[in-house]
Amino acid sequence: MAPHTDEVQRILADAKDLASRYRLLTDKPLGVTGEVAEFEAARLLGLELLDARQPGADARDADGQLYQIKGRALQDGRTDGQMSRLNFTYPWDHCLLVQMSPILDALGIWKAPRAALEEACDRPGSKARNRRRQLSIAAFKRLAVQVWPIDEADPRPETAK
Repeated sequence: MAPHTDEVQRILADAKDLASRYRLLTDKPLGVTGEVAEFEAARLLGLELLDARQPGADARDADGQLYQIKGRALQDGRTDGQMSRLNFTYPWDHCLLVQMSPILDALGIWKAPRAALEEACDRPGSKARNRRRQLSIAAFKRLAVQVWPIDEADPRPETAK
């Protein structure tokens, strides 16, 4: 993690508070979900965040694996919806989905391999999947394993995780 982690956490706490208040007043997101998701994934999973605006990957693990990180704040008790666009133009190995509460607290993180996501986006039948390279949250989770908090009940072998 970056050397200013404590200060960044304080700033993000303020941003999360502002985002929550803004949503209550306008019923629109403030637009900090992605930044919060990236920081939370790095903090909770021990990842190194890459330079801002680097195309493709957002973080790297100790083994050098690259991660694209997507965030989704759940509103009105809904757990469905679309993820943001997956970018297959640049290198990355896995995608992380950070689901957050309406006040942008992390609820769970799921990890899916790039190959499985690319195959799902190439499957015929959906403009969102094919043209926009987007998956529903449910479709992503079918290809993913929950990595935080650890799901001890997951029956899949460790190699799938």
